[in-house]
Amino acid sequence: MDISLYYQEKGKGKPFILLHGNGEDGTYFKHQIDYFSDRYRMIAIDTRGHGKSPRGTAPFTMEQFAEDLNELMIELKIAKAIILGFSDGANIAMKFALQYPQKIEALILNGGNLNAKGVKRGIQIPIEIGYKITKLFAEKSEQAKHNMELLGLMVHEPDIKPEELHSIQVPTLVIAGTKDMIKRNHTEEIAENIPGAALSMIQGDHFIANKEPDHFNKEVELFLQTARRGR
Repeated sequence: MDISLYYQEKGKGKPFILLHGNGEDGTYFKHQIDYFSDRYRMIAIDTRGHGKSPRGTAPFTMEQFAEDLNELMIELKIAKAIILGFSDGANIAMKFALQYPQKIEALILNGGNLNAKGVKRGIQIPIEIGYKITKLFAEKSEQAKHNMELLGLMVHEPDIKPEELHSIQVPTLVIAGTKDMIKRNHTEEIAENIPGAALSMIQGDHFIANKEPDHFNKEVELFLQTARRGR
């Protein structure tokens, strides 16, 4: 890896990795870190070019972020982990699951999407406009370039085909808000294409893990208990 990823760690036990959304950092999961750290080794990562992790020189893509995660797991000597991804973090988690299935104990996908069409148009159109504007100024301003890369992820990625998800054979929870920025039928499509996946819709918007932590954490906990019993 051309960089060292920053991460927060708390607790002991089975590794439980948290992947935040676009433009955020690992602090997004403060309620999950506090809630689960008495039972799990919680590791909240700042994705490349986010939070305290440097941008580096490698491509700014979901594929690269999944590769970064793999290299960090090797560095931390983690053979297998529970992975919870939110938004772009869920998309990275799906990419990782397709590439490194043997390294996942259980998968929690919160507010992820397979492509830009999964996002409600009222949200996606301003993202596309913002991307075009920042692209115009990217060569003149480092900040514009950074914003262009972040928005570019939401315009061009992740581009996963539903049938690719058939290969995910680990216990999976697909979870989203009832008023999520991801279309409900798109969230359902993700769950339907992962064999045996559970689907949970929580009252709230895209940011349920942060805004509705009690309900969200209980759903995740129940899923992990069921996943454990199933093994």
